[in-house]
Amino acid sequence: MQIPVEGENIQIHSYKHDGHLHRVWEETKVLKANSHLLIGGNDHTLVTESDGRTWITREPAITYFHTDLWFNIIGMIRDDGIYYYCNLGSPFVVDVEALKYIDYDLDIKVFPDMTYSLLDEDEYEYNRLHMGYPEEIDHILKRNVQKLISWIRQRKGPFAADFIDIWYDRYLSYRS
Repeated sequence: MQIPVEGENIQIHSYKHDGHLHRVWEETKVLKANSHLLIGGNDHTLVTESDGRTWITREPAITYFHTDLWFNIIGMIRDDGIYYYCNLGSPFVVDVEALKYIDYDLDIKVFPDMTYSLLDEDEYEYNRLHMGYPEEIDHILKRNVQKLISWIRQRKGPFAADFIDIWYDRYLSYRS
């Protein structure tokens, strides 16, 4: 795996289990990177969907990816607090093109008061059957949903009180 240089801009590509490109985030600033972890930041970045539609993110965000976890976390900085969008997906890899992972449909949205909702269970079940997710993947993802909920409840990792603020300050230092 190629390790990006801190301060470098990279793309993020999510794929579906069948290998089809799902979504591309055009530009994320690498804030920390090693062989197991990548923390990035972006703001008003272009996102391209698999059908060619595009949209621009509305607020600054800090992204958290880890090679040992079957989820990634986006902390979105809004006027009324930090919202998190957590994607259940494969551990990431990085090559010369982008940071890449497989999106496995399930998501958890976390609100500023740390309440949360599990999203897209119907989409997961549909794709699990139609794309033939192996039983092992199903078990891994269900365990990682529980791990992610535990992190939220314990305020661990990106959910810690000052995590997003610290990394957002680092992101801003690259913009000045």
